[in-house]
Amino acid sequence: MSADNYTPPKVWTNKVNGGVFASINRPVAGATHDSDLPIGRHPLQLYSQGTWNGIKVTILLEELLAAGETGAEYDAWLIDIMKGDQFGSGFVEINPNSKIPALVDRSVEKPVYLFESGAILLYLAEKFRRFLPDDTYGRSEVLNWLFWQMGSAPYLGGGFAHFYRYAPVKIEYAIDRYTMEVKRQLDVLNRRLADRPFIAGNDYTIADVAIFPWYGALVLGWANDVREFLSTHEYPNVERWAAAIAERPAVQRGRLVNRKQNDWPGSLQERHDASDFDR
Repeated sequence: MSADNYTPPKVWTNKVNGGVFASINRPVAGATHDSDLPIGRHPLQLYSQGTWNGIKVTILLEELLAAGETGAEYDAWLIDIMKGDQFGSGFVEINPNSKIPALVDRSVEKPVYLFESGAILLYLAEKFRRFLPDDTYGRSEVLNWLFWQMGSAPYLGGGFAHFYRYAPVKIEYAIDRYTMEVKRQLDVLNRRLADRPFIAGNDYTIADVAIFPWYGALVLGWANDVREFLSTHEYPNVERWAAAIAERPAVQRGRLVNRKQNDWPGSLQERHDASDFDR
């Protein structure tokens, strides 16, 4: 496979590319096998993996529990995306897009199926009336940044991280293109955080919960450390904000859920009770 002198054909056809995710990427949707999802004892059932999108939800659930919202107790079940669990019939019924995370709320008469991490964060914030302002201005600020993250992260994950770390061929143009965009996004955040402690103002909200796992983890070097390559020291306000959020106990718990035990010390493949963290 060469990155030079490639001319796209008139009609694209799928072919094995040898990349890290070649075994699970495909150009069609739908289930590949029958597989029922487990159901635990709590009203909220989370089916996920501890990726940056996945831990957004577990962080918020742990924050809600820390705030005294007992109704936010949840069962978290591991969906191993490298094994193709997301293509099981039970998961596809909840999320036709076959991406984690997915959440089912069984506290209501007809269970609510939720997918897309931003939609889940918004649903939980509205359900418990936490981490989302009631006033029009404050709510608008949070939603602006929540949707900013949802629209921006693909450039960081599927763009920069893919071509820099995972692509079978290193393409200078692609790496340069996405590196430039990631640094621009970091500059957006750095300017935003210059005169406020949190993304939307003085209060910690779901905007912070959404943005932290992607951009906070990036400047903290939590995985696939690229701080030197990206010169993340150029964004001191983002570093300060990320360090403060990383100290929150709920964040420390949430980042451990639905991760294989060799990922981080204390990782939990499943979570069914607060005492699971003690074990």
